[in-house]
Amino acid sequence: MKEPIKLTTPLSEEAIRPLRVGDVVSISGYIYTGRDAVLPRIVAAAEKGTLSSLGISLEGAVIFHTAVSPAGVGPTSSNKPEIESSFRPLSKAGVKLHLGKGEISYETVKELKEDNAVFAVIPPVTALLESQTNERKVIAFPELGMEAFHRIKVNNYQAIIAAADGESIYD
Repeated sequence: MKEPIKLTTPLSEEAIRPLRVGDVVSISGYIYTGRDAVLPRIVAAAEKGTLSSLGISLEGAVIFHTAVSPAGVGPTSSNKPEIESSFRPLSKAGVKLHLGKGEISYETVKELKEDNAVFAVIPPVTALLESQTNERKVIAFPELGMEAFHRIKVNNYQAIIAAADGESIYD
Protein backbone atom coordinates (compact mmCIF):
# COMPACT_ATOMS: atom_id res chain seq x y z
CA MET A 1 0.00 0.00 0.00
CA LYS A 2 1.30 3.42 -0.89
CA GLU A 3 1.77 6.16 1.69
CA PRO A 4 -1.17 8.48 2.41
CA ILE A 5 -1.17 11.81 0.58
CA LYS A 6 -0.46 14.47 3.19
CA LEU A 7 -2.86 17.42 3.17
CA THR A 8 -2.53 20.48 5.40
CA THR A 9 -5.27 23.05 5.76
CA PRO A 10 -6.12 25.39 4.22
CA LEU A 11 -6.17 23.30 1.04
CA SER A 12 -5.18 24.80 -2.30
CA GLU A 13 -6.77 24.14 -5.67
CA GLU A 14 -3.52 22.41 -6.64
CA ALA A 15 -3.67 20.05 -3.64
CA ILE A 16 -7.18 18.87 -4.59
CA ARG A 17 -6.86 18.60 -8.37
CA PRO A 18 -4.75 15.37 -8.51
CA LEU A 19 -6.82 13.45 -5.93
CA ARG A 20 -8.58 10.37 -7.28
CA VAL A 21 -11.13 7.92 -5.94
CA GLY A 22 -9.39 5.41 -3.67
CA ASP A 23 -6.51 7.69 -2.67
CA VAL A 24 -5.77 7.63 1.05
CA VAL A 25 -5.18 11.08 2.50
CA SER A 26 -3.83 12.24 5.84
CA ILE A 27 -5.33 15.58 6.92
CA SER A 28 -3.65 17.94 9.40
CA GLY A 29 -4.47 21.48 10.49
CA TYR A 30 -7.71 23.22 11.39
CA ILE A 31 -10.96 21.79 10.07
CA TYR A 32 -14.60 22.67 10.70
CA THR A 33 -17.26 20.30 11.96
CA GLY A 34 -20.96 20.34 11.28
CA ARG A 35 -23.91 18.12 10.66
CA ASP A 36 -27.65 18.32 10.00
CA ALA A 37 -28.51 20.89 12.71
CA VAL A 38 -25.88 23.50 11.87
CA LEU A 39 -24.96 23.11 8.18
CA PRO A 40 -28.18 24.75 6.91
CA ARG A 41 -27.27 27.78 9.06
CA ILE A 42 -23.74 27.87 7.66
CA VAL A 43 -25.13 27.65 4.11
CA ALA A 44 -27.52 30.55 4.88
CA ALA A 45 -24.65 32.63 6.26
CA ALA A 46 -22.54 31.87 3.17
CA GLU A 47 -25.40 32.88 0.87
CA LYS A 48 -25.96 36.11 2.84
CA GLY A 49 -22.22 36.86 2.89
CA THR A 50 -22.11 36.93 6.70
CA LEU A 51 -19.62 34.11 7.39
CA SER A 52 -16.84 36.55 8.27
CA SER A 53 -19.02 38.16 10.94
CA LEU A 54 -19.14 34.70 12.57
CA GLY A 55 -15.35 34.38 12.35
CA ILE A 56 -15.56 31.75 9.60
CA SER A 57 -13.41 31.57 6.47
CA LEU A 58 -14.17 28.57 4.27
CA GLU A 59 -11.45 29.25 1.69
CA GLY A 60 -9.54 25.96 1.36
CA ALA A 61 -11.50 24.48 4.26
CA VAL A 62 -12.36 20.94 5.26
CA ILE A 63 -15.79 20.26 6.77
CA PHE A 64 -16.14 17.07 8.80
CA HIS A 65 -19.73 15.80 9.11
CA THR A 66 -19.72 15.14 12.84
CA ALA A 67 -20.71 16.48 16.22
CA VAL A 68 -18.10 17.20 18.89
CA SER A 69 -18.79 15.61 22.26
CA PRO A 70 -16.76 14.63 25.32
CA ALA A 71 -16.65 11.09 23.86
CA GLY A 72 -14.85 12.39 20.78
CA VAL A 73 -15.70 12.85 17.12
CA GLY A 74 -16.97 10.29 14.63
CA PRO A 75 -18.49 10.68 11.17
CA THR A 76 -22.21 10.89 10.55
CA SER A 77 -23.93 9.93 7.31
CA SER A 78 -23.18 12.55 4.69
CA ASN A 79 -26.22 11.70 2.58
CA LYS A 80 -28.73 13.14 5.06
CA PRO A 81 -30.65 15.83 3.11
CA GLU A 82 -29.50 18.70 5.36
CA ILE A 83 -25.87 17.63 4.94
CA GLU A 84 -25.75 16.60 1.29
CA SER A 85 -27.58 19.78 0.23
CA SER A 86 -24.73 21.77 1.83
CA PHE A 87 -22.01 20.36 -0.44
CA ARG A 88 -22.62 22.67 -3.41
CA PRO A 89 -23.06 26.00 -1.64
CA LEU A 90 -20.20 25.35 0.76
CA SER A 91 -17.90 24.22 -2.08
CA LYS A 92 -18.75 27.47 -3.85
CA ALA A 93 -17.87 29.29 -0.60
CA GLY A 94 -14.40 27.70 -0.60
CA VAL A 95 -14.65 24.27 1.02
CA LYS A 96 -12.31 21.88 -0.79
CA LEU A 97 -12.90 18.64 1.15
CA HIS A 98 -16.12 17.29 2.68
CA LEU A 99 -15.42 14.50 5.16
CA GLY A 100 -18.00 12.01 6.43
CA LYS A 101 -19.37 8.57 5.70
CA GLY A 102 -21.72 6.86 3.29
CA GLU A 103 -22.68 7.11 -0.35
CA ILE A 104 -23.59 10.49 -1.83
CA SER A 105 -25.73 11.06 -4.91
CA TYR A 106 -24.40 11.03 -8.46
CA GLU A 107 -25.55 14.66 -8.80
CA THR A 108 -23.44 15.70 -5.80
CA VAL A 109 -20.42 13.83 -7.20
CA LYS A 110 -20.73 15.83 -10.45
CA GLU A 111 -21.17 19.12 -8.57
CA LEU A 112 -18.01 18.44 -6.57
CA LYS A 113 -16.09 18.14 -9.84
CA GLU A 114 -17.47 21.47 -11.07
CA ASP A 115 -16.21 23.17 -7.90
CA ASN A 116 -12.85 21.29 -7.73
CA ALA A 117 -13.84 19.82 -4.37
CA VAL A 118 -13.78 16.24 -3.10
CA PHE A 119 -15.60 14.00 -0.64
CA ALA A 120 -13.67 11.60 1.58
CA VAL A 121 -14.97 8.89 3.88
CA ILE A 122 -13.54 8.20 7.26
CA PRO A 123 -14.20 5.05 9.30
CA PRO A 124 -16.34 5.48 12.44
CA VAL A 125 -13.43 5.26 14.85
CA THR A 126 -14.34 7.83 17.49
CA ALA A 127 -11.68 6.90 20.06
CA LEU A 128 -8.85 6.97 17.50
CA LEU A 129 -9.96 10.33 16.10
CA GLU A 130 -10.21 11.79 19.61
CA SER A 131 -6.54 10.92 20.18
CA GLN A 132 -5.69 12.85 16.97
CA THR A 133 -7.76 15.93 17.87
CA ASN A 134 -5.56 18.54 19.54
CA GLU A 135 -7.90 21.52 19.99
CA ARG A 136 -11.61 22.25 19.80
CA LYS A 137 -13.50 25.54 19.84
CA VAL A 138 -17.13 26.47 19.24
CA ILE A 139 -17.12 29.00 16.37
CA ALA A 140 -20.85 29.59 15.84
CA PHE A 141 -24.30 28.55 17.10
CA PRO A 142 -23.26 27.40 20.60
CA GLU A 143 -26.92 26.82 21.50
CA LEU A 144 -26.75 23.62 19.41
CA GLY A 145 -24.37 22.04 21.94
CA MET A 146 -22.33 19.21 20.41
CA GLU A 147 -23.94 20.01 17.03
CA ALA A 148 -22.69 23.61 17.05
CA PHE A 149 -20.20 24.68 14.36
CA HIS A 150 -16.75 23.83 15.72
CA ARG A 151 -13.18 24.36 14.56
CA ILE A 152 -10.86 21.57 15.60
CA LYS A 153 -7.14 21.10 15.13
CA VAL A 154 -6.26 17.62 13.92
CA ASN A 155 -3.11 15.65 13.35
CA ASN A 156 -3.00 12.96 10.65
CA TYR A 157 -6.69 12.17 10.23
CA GLN A 158 -6.72 9.49 7.54
CA ALA A 159 -9.55 9.17 5.06
CA ILE A 160 -10.26 7.70 1.62
CA ILE A 161 -11.25 9.91 -1.30
CA ALA A 162 -14.76 8.73 -2.23
CA ALA A 163 -15.72 11.28 -4.90
CA ALA A 164 -13.35 13.20 -7.14
CA ASP A 165 -13.13 14.36 -10.72
CA GLY A 166 -16.72 13.30 -11.41
CA GLU A 167 -16.27 9.72 -10.17
CA SER A 168 -17.49 7.93 -7.03
CA ILE A 169 -16.02 4.99 -5.14
CA TYR A 170 -19.59 3.66 -4.91
CA ASP A 171 -19.98 3.31 -8.72
